[in-house]
Amino acid sequence: MKKLLLVPLILIAFAGGYFFKAYLIRPETKIAIIKPTPLNKYTIENLSKTRAPASNIMIGDTLTKDKNFTSSIFSMNFDPTLIGQATKKVTGVINIPTKPGKYPVVVIFRGFVDQKTYTPGTGTQKDAEYFAKNGFITVAPDFLGYAGSDKEATDIFESRFQTYTTAMTMLSSVKNIPGWDGKNVYIWAHSNGGQIALTTLEITGVTYPTVLWAPVSKPFPFSILYFSDVPGDYGKYLRGQLANFESDYDSDLFSAHKYFDHINAPLLIEQGTADQSVPFAWSNDLVATLKTLHKDVKYDLYPKADHNLQPVWNTAIARSLAFFKTH
Repeated sequence: MKKLLLVPLILIAFAGGYFFKAYLIRPETKIAIIKPTPLNKYTIENLSKTRAPASNIMIGDTLTKDKNFTSSIFSMNFDPTLIGQATKKVTGVINIPTKPGKYPVVVIFRGFVDQKTYTPGTGTQKDAEYFAKNGFITVAPDFLGYAGSDKEATDIFESRFQTYTTAMTMLSSVKNIPGWDGKNVYIWAHSNGGQIALTTLEITGVTYPTVLWAPVSKPFPFSILYFSDVPGDYGKYLRGQLANFESDYDSDLFSAHKYFDHINAPLLIEQGTADQSVPFAWSNDLVATLKTLHKDVKYDLYPKADHNLQPVWNTAIARSLAFFKTH
């Protein structure tokens, strides 16, 4: 009888030992690791809660001295992270009418230009000089990594998002521009500069009348992938960086298309149907969306005009000027 009882006890002891051993050698419990997401400070919502301090505007070397205006290099120092990190310098071009007096300011944001070929005023000079001849001060920042500006961020997406903080600082610093009339501020932007302008309007909520020529308005990151067809690479590097970015971040939080309802400024959009860089269908969609949101938007579509509104540049720039004067 004792032998019969002993067998179950041995089996129980064996099983217990097995499970005890299995418990001892089981894999260690995984510890959740929270990965840092430093770029979240650049989401449109977070930037809208952040103040961009005004910078002093320092006038440098003279580029052109026209009878109607003087064109010079300017610079401003600011923290592109807006959270108290290192200060960087951004340069740009300022045009000030020659006749003494107080003038309205047009802040100008250019489109994409290759850093290797960029010189101050590239993409904005002709338009800026037109406004200066007609009684406006113009300021066009080069952005980090261009001309005499300090280096851009090493992360390609942080570099992109810091164009917004540069634009925010530029708008805050208008009050320090010599000769400003203290009242009137306008924005003129072209191509990718239009995307910067739209995003900055969403972030700041300012009501500055804004003219956009062929603005990039599609959702991020499609808005950059569309332009990544570069021979020799064809967007491979960008796609790799984007995959890393989207594993940690929600792209929609950085995309202007989600926040069009935050725009308070009256808009004039100028677009050519023969534009080979920004399809005119993009501007059609943008205008339709803005109108659905009951935004103040006017739209001029020019048949057969290209990305730079040629051959109707004279008409388009005159309408831009008239829009500013009306407001």
